[in-house]
Amino acid sequence: MTNTIASSARAQREELHRKIWAIADDVRGAVDGWDFKQYILGILFYRFISENITEFFNQAEHEAGDPEFDYAEITDQEAEEDFRPGTVEDKGFFILPSQLFKNLVKTANNNENLNTDLANIFNAIEKSAIGYPSEDDIKGLFEDLDTTSNKLGATVAEKNKRLCDILTGIDKINFGKFENNDIDAFGDAYEYLISNYASNAGKSGGEFFTPQTVSKLLARLVMEGKTSINKVYDPTCGSGSLLLQMKKQFDDHIIDEGFFGQEINMTNFNLARMNMFLHNVNYNNFSIKRGDTLLNPMHKEEKPFDAIVSNPPYSIKWVGDADPTLISDERFAPAGRLAPKAYADYAFIMHSLAYLSSKGRAAIVCFPGIFYRKGAEKVIRKYLVDNNFVDCIIQLPENLFFGTTIATCVLVLAKNKTENKILFIDASKEFKKETNNNILEEKNIQSILEEFKNRQEKDYFSRYVDRAEIEENDYNLSVSTYVEKEDTREKIDIKVLNKEIEATVKKIDELRASIDEIVRELDHEE
Repeated sequence: MTNTIASSARAQREELHRKIWAIADDVRGAVDGWDFKQYILGILFYRFISENITEFFNQAEHEAGDPEFDYAEITDQEAEEDFRPGTVEDKGFFILPSQLFKNLVKTANNNENLNTDLANIFNAIEKSAIGYPSEDDIKGLFEDLDTTSNKLGATVAEKNKRLCDILTGIDKINFGKFENNDIDAFGDAYEYLISNYASNAGKSGGEFFTPQTVSKLLARLVMEGKTSINKVYDPTCGSGSLLLQMKKQFDDHIIDEGFFGQEINMTNFNLARMNMFLHNVNYNNFSIKRGDTLLNPMHKEEKPFDAIVSNPPYSIKWVGDADPTLISDERFAPAGRLAPKAYADYAFIMHSLAYLSSKGRAAIVCFPGIFYRKGAEKVIRKYLVDNNFVDCIIQLPENLFFGTTIATCVLVLAKNKTENKILFIDASKEFKKETNNNILEEKNIQSILEEFKNRQEKDYFSRYVDRAEIEENDYNLSVSTYVEKEDTREKIDIKVLNKEIEATVKKIDELRASIDEIVRELDHEE
């Protein structure tokens, strides 16, 4: 069964990549690769919500005794009268039949007003939520999808041609039902596009997209040993991949109150909300907010969280002690020092710790330097160790992330530890090498999780270290300080070597004797 699912997922992924690249070929040279990503993901989302709401209505009508009903075939007037009432309260949005992806793509090739029709449809979808609880979850979703932009072409005809190519290309991708796919279609499309445009995507202010395999590891770490949690939070949620991995990994577990995240970048903020809808997380089961998490946290009323997963930007600048009020902030005050202005890493860590419940666990991707740098960072490390909040530090392989080859670490925090020890895992060799990036295979993830769970200690892989030893090492938390690296150089047996040398010397002596004999014979002949 597992092999069947893996085979199906591989086929769906190859289909997705092939079709996306075919669309890219059609618009290549007209739309920059990074801008092109916005159109692909936005229109992919438009197709999804069109099919989602159509299925919502069709299923209800079929169950009511009309098996031939198809919402896409009724008039807008019928939809307004019979289907709009109550829909926004349930779904968070409304789409008229004429506005559905399926109906727009039918005439896209001959539609001289395609770009403005699309703009009007996106505007109508957003407006459908005004005055309802879902308004903030829908507002601005299509803001980055400018169908009138000159990036699509200098003339209306050129713009329409590009949009038609994208629409028809996405229409040809055979997903079946999005929610029943063996792959995360949206996340996989995003990851694929980023990997192919990594020179543009790579790094922006220390931010790196979290690959799905790393997201999977974090999700399993925070849920290890748990069957239910109150809710999950990502303070720097990006496109929502970490939050959605929690849902994907734990549909059989209970996440009582849903998914919460904050993101400062407008594009990623929109993608995260799209991603929630795409995964059938209803608007009333998630809360994605836009803003600076360190200076303007937006989920104070929802804390504490039983699960926190995060990949914050690495070593970015922040205001730090230039704002004297921050040292009194309940998140940062306990450590007695603020993260330095040049490195905000520990500000994000202290924020997560403050939002973590007494029985919760946080898994945070970190830049390795934060575990040995001196100054204020050492003071905060000491606070975390002395108060027994650090559960585990995992050294990951290098080259896992698009746009950077650095080997990152995972910091696991907990407030309910029973032993005053820290587990160190060196998983730097746990990867499969692929063309552009290394990946964590299922067996690699399992290897890390088994050690995280059992804490058995393995040579060259893991150690469970007493706090006293960490104090002796001046609160250095680098994995390499505690887990010895295996010497992979070929071992030399001195006895065997001496015998080989002895045999070689003997052979040389024999050769010299033979040469001397030949020389004597030559002299004799002369």
